[in-house]
Amino acid sequence: MIQLAQGRAVLLGAVAIFALGLTTSGYALGDGLRRSKMTEHRTVTVRGVSERNVTANLATWSVGFSHEGSDLSSVQQSVDEQARAVRLFFQRAGFQPDEVADTDVSFSREQPKDNDGHPVGPQKLVVSRSIQLRTRDVLRARDAYTRQADLLRANVELSGSNISYTFTGLNGLKPEMIAEANQNARKSAEQFAHDSGAAVGKIKTASQGYFSVGARDGEDCDNCGSSGGSSPFQKVRVVTTIDYDLG
Repeated sequence: MIQLAQGRAVLLGAVAIFALGLTTSGYALGDGLRRSKMTEHRTVTVRGVSERNVTANLATWSVGFSHEGSDLSSVQQSVDEQARAVRLFFQRAGFQPDEVADTDVSFSREQPKDNDGHPVGPQKLVVSRSIQLRTRDVLRARDAYTRQADLLRANVELSGSNISYTFTGLNGLKPEMIAEANQNARKSAEQFAHDSGAAVGKIKTASQGYFSVGARDGEDCDNCGSSGGSSPFQKVRVVTTIDYDLG
């Protein structure tokens, strides 16, 4: 009986030790996973910005005009005279003939009718035309645009006049601006790490934002970009987003 009791005591002790071992190893495993997860999330996300003030190097100005009448010959003659006046305006402004080109011409015919749908009077004929200036002399174009009222004085029946300025040198700026944006992002990460008592490690992920060309000095340039804007004075901007590991 004594031997049997001793055997049971030994067995119970072994079970207790085994259970304690499982508990300890489970805690160690759980703590290790927790620390691993904490380490995995020791990152910082920062943004780097680079900007350049630029002046557009291409101006595109489209001048639309038209004339309405009942005789096609006289309507066409009036439009031709207006076209000559537009070209003369550009010539006097200092632009070369190869910078000026016809871009559009259209013709419409409409028969006026009474309330019963019966034809009334002669047909209404409209001839519309458009001439475009495309020049690298951007500031000259800007100056000429401020004097477009002279076209009205020359009997040009303006139906539209729109000038657009485009900066085409973006590719030449990209490498330098991306490098600067990345450097600024690194500086932000180092400042954050210093304040947190950590050190900046390797780049975990990086994303280069798109390049935008917008207004400078608050001028209206809502559509600046590849299609151009209403101001020749523009600003190129890029933002990069980088995730750094923290040591």
